[in-house]
Amino acid sequence: MDLYIDTANLDEIKQVHAMGVLDGVTTNPSLIAKEGVDYGKRLSDVCKVVSGPVSAEVVATDFEGMMKEGRERAKIAPNIVVKVPCTVEGLRACKAFTDEGIKTNLTLCFQPLQGLLVAKAGAFIISPFIGRLDDVGEDGMILIHQLRQIYDNYGFKTKVLAASIRHPKHLVECAMAGADIATVPFSVIKQMMSHPLTDTGLAKFLSDYKKAFG
Repeated sequence: MDLYIDTANLDEIKQVHAMGVLDGVTTNPSLIAKEGVDYGKRLSDVCKVVSGPVSAEVVATDFEGMMKEGRERAKIAPNIVVKVPCTVEGLRACKAFTDEGIKTNLTLCFQPLQGLLVAKAGAFIISPFIGRLDDVGEDGMILIHQLRQIYDNYGFKTKVLAASIRHPKHLVECAMAGADIATVPFSVIKQMMSHPLTDTGLAKFLSDYKKAFG
């Protein structure tokens, strides 16, 4: 399972990149607004650090607007993936971008038929939001299993990217379900290498060594 970081913070991206485990980056308008930076400039800076896919979400919601904005984003770097919503207009844009050789990430997926249609339209990535489904009383992991089975049944090449990851348990379940990618906040990435028994075990090793050798 590839690991992406879900952020527009350049320092966080650099820290995870230095760990040697970063496969890509996802951004969205909310994350960019949080940083208070020019979107195009930040995407350019991210692509100088990360060679893997960098998802750049459009702000437009109409077909023509998505196409104009997406084409501009795609010019920033060869690893830019244009991110559009799972709507009828987004589906049209997905097909048009695919025909032009521009990779797409179809975001805000909340049910399997959205995933089926965008795969037929040539989406590079589908982004089901599991945490937000959990928030409204559904089980977000069911959607990951559904998409995995549908894509495997029919040989679709679209990658399942688990988004809206809230905690390490989500990550374990996504890996076991066969998600191709998980995009994860910086805070959760740091938790992935944490366990209290690791900390206490290390402390005991060091304490025993100090008692024996000073």
